[in-house]
Amino acid sequence: MRTVTVAAIQMQCSLRQEDNLQKAEKMIRDAAKKGAQVILLPELFEREYFCQQRCYDFYAYALPTDENPAVQMGMRLAKELAVVLPISFYEKDGNVLYNSVACIDADGSILGVYRKTHIPDDHFYQEKFYFTPGDSGFRVFETQYGRIGIGICWDQWFPETARCLALQGAEVILYPTAIGSEPILECDSMPHWRRCMQGHAAANIVPVIAANRIGKEEVEPSLENGSQQSSLLFYGSSFLTDETGEIVQQASRDREEILLHSYDLDSVSKARLSWGLFRDRRPEMYREIAGQKI
Repeated sequence: MRTVTVAAIQMQCSLRQEDNLQKAEKMIRDAAKKGAQVILLPELFEREYFCQQRCYDFYAYALPTDENPAVQMGMRLAKELAVVLPISFYEKDGNVLYNSVACIDADGSILGVYRKTHIPDDHFYQEKFYFTPGDSGFRVFETQYGRIGIGICWDQWFPETARCLALQGAEVILYPTAIGSEPILECDSMPHWRRCMQGHAAANIVPVIAANRIGKEEVEPSLENGSQQSSLLFYGSSFLTDETGEIVQQASRDREEILLHSYDLDSVSKARLSWGLFRDRRPEMYREIAGQKI
């Protein structure tokens, strides 16, 4: 029996990068003390969600993988605590900038980097200003505690993300996230957001974990942001599902929390085979999904 304990960290992010890194380190240590072996932090947790506004100065936040302070912290803690840490960060590769995750194994080594495939462009979620669509393809990482697939926030709305990760052998799928209020639209997207990922878990017989941030983040007008004034209220609600999509742990909308759950990966694998979903797939009939004619 192969068992892995996964943690999702839900936290509030401030303007000071140093404060966010210190908080993240404390919460990682707390999760490890509770037995977590794979620990997921929210998307772009180093700062407030800077994509709420357009500001050329923020391009300077992007750094090469090995120079990023969050990645450096992750390597140090992963080795010390013997935990796997997927670290979300703003990546610079030459003249191109990406929204990325460095997957750090329990010995502190970087197994690779996943670059966010789907980039949103919405009121105050203005990511196309900052990020080039990822060129890494969907990636599954062979860690000391199992094979983990990683998507980033907007990726979680696309069933193709989860299916591609499952086809590559992901035993759990992780989504670092930054989502909250929907400007202009009068709706609460949280239940829809959560149900979408529950469906991915159920359709692929793979546990899904999402870690979101909390708190209200406000933008004050300035020349650099075109006199924009706005705010986003991030709604937390981080969760972990089992392989059928059932939620086994969930967080509040407004508190910092650490969620943990243990999975028997061999049992999940047996269930996946017994359902026959991958046996009965008909990829030759799905060409329309890839924009091809049948």
